[in-house]
Amino acid sequence: MIVELDLTVGQWTAGPCTAADEPVLVSVTDFHVARVRDLPAVWAEGLRLRRAWPAMPGAVGMWLWAKPLRRRSGSVSVWRSEEDLRRFVRWPRHVAIMHRYREFGEIASCTWPAERFDRAQIWGDARRRLAAGT
Repeated sequence: MIVELDLTVGQWTAGPCTAADEPVLVSVTDFHVARVRDLPAVWAEGLRLRRAWPAMPGAVGMWLWAKPLRRRSGSVSVWRSEEDLRRFVRWPRHVAIMHRYREFGEIASCTWPAERFDRAQIWGDARRRLAAGT
């Protein structure tokens, strides 16, 4: 785990896909939780989803991140393709979680293509986007 001032980043969780020198799609989510009392439930759901990552079709891997003092958390995930990300977004378990927690705060997300899978470069780009508000 990495802790930078207000930013806590979990370890990299690999998915079943390798990407080496292939293009990938990066997705960043940023969930701002309205009430402090809801943070533990939101974070627990993120951890449960992370446990499924090693078998997630099309997933290269992901990090969970949190800015506890700002009541923000989310993920930086790397996918083989946009269709793989869309499959995850439509996954019934993900849909149920999003419905259950949609009133708990506000979510922002963004995606971008990366020419190749470079963990350091992807995390640096994600960090800059998170600092700018996604």
